[in-house]
Amino acid sequence: MDRRSFLNVSAAGILGLMIPGFPEMKAMSRKGRNNYNMVILGDTHFDTEPASVYHSNYNEKVEWLNRVQRAEFARNGEMWRERCPRMVKRAACLVDDNTRMVLQMGDLIQGDCGKGEVHRKMLSDVMDSFKASFGGKLPFVSVVGNHDIRGTDALKTYHDYMPGRMSAELGQEITKTTFAFGVGDDAYIVIDFNDPDDAETDRLLEETKGARHTFIVVHGPVLPYDAASCRWFYHGKASEKDTSARLHFRSEFARRNAIVLCGHVHRTELADWYGDGGRITQLTMNSVWSKPELAEYKEIAEGAESYGSLRIGKVRDDGKPIKDESALFDEYRSGLRRYSVSPAAGSYRMAVSDDRVTVDFYAGDSTFPSRQFVLRG
Repeated sequence: MDRRSFLNVSAAGILGLMIPGFPEMKAMSRKGRNNYNMVILGDTHFDTEPASVYHSNYNEKVEWLNRVQRAEFARNGEMWRERCPRMVKRAACLVDDNTRMVLQMGDLIQGDCGKGEVHRKMLSDVMDSFKASFGGKLPFVSVVGNHDIRGTDALKTYHDYMPGRMSAELGQEITKTTFAFGVGDDAYIVIDFNDPDDAETDRLLEETKGARHTFIVVHGPVLPYDAASCRWFYHGKASEKDTSARLHFRSEFARRNAIVLCGHVHRTELADWYGDGGRITQLTMNSVWSKPELAEYKEIAEGAESYGSLRIGKVRDDGKPIKDESALFDEYRSGLRRYSVSPAAGSYRMAVSDDRVTVDFYAGDSTFPSRQFVLRG
């Protein structure tokens, strides 16, 4: 599909599907159709106190994992008692007449409910709550994270519930956890990194070739994280002897000069990589305000030379030493033009135009931007 064909389809509202676009987008598109913004939340791990509300059926038998996950329940309950509601309230203030939607980067909920019907209630409760927080009209779109499908019957429950909910939000039929939509002349490809559907991703890339900007929305990153669990990235868990899928999609994204929007690692992180004949700019977003001090933006790493250094001396959650992955980071380090990492948590506002894409980050419930990231321009 060439650019003209893409624009004709995108004007109808849906990439590759001749279905009318959702009314909120059409109404807002009359003014500055190609200049718009989105409010974005990173991981949220929605939960509440007491833990028994969603976790009374929790049944993890592995002792160390049970201990880790119950600590997460306590963390979530504490941060959602007061801090995270303040953060969401602040994020809602970022909405204006040119805001198209609210995006969320996966791990919408904690999961670990132990029962499918409770998992569904957790998903429904947070979707309804966030929808109301942002005024009830803006589409609220989430990509699947690992916590969103974690627990007894959680995977089936998510697949039964969320595609239908995304269909209602976007005004188009969504049947999978990998899908795409258009905003103006831009393509947004939403990818399930837990269970990659390579054929569907290839199809969506082909159908959106004429896009002005291509945004890849995925919970785990495309460029590996500098973290103990660095293999939690798109096709990163594949055998080292079979890197074909990872390299194929890295090349496809680079040739599109894609902007990757992701979460998972609970950091605010920028990586701008040149290679495979193009460019991938990745922004990791974090809304897990687990400690009061995360309301201040402080960098813990900066520059390509620091890429991979944060893993040194770390161990896995089960206490085992982490594997030496220096070769993986060396593969990317030479192509990194910009790189920075901060543990800060908050909300984000992305502004998009023909020649410029920027993201303002508001740490905690900050009134003014704590940091601006220029992704294009």
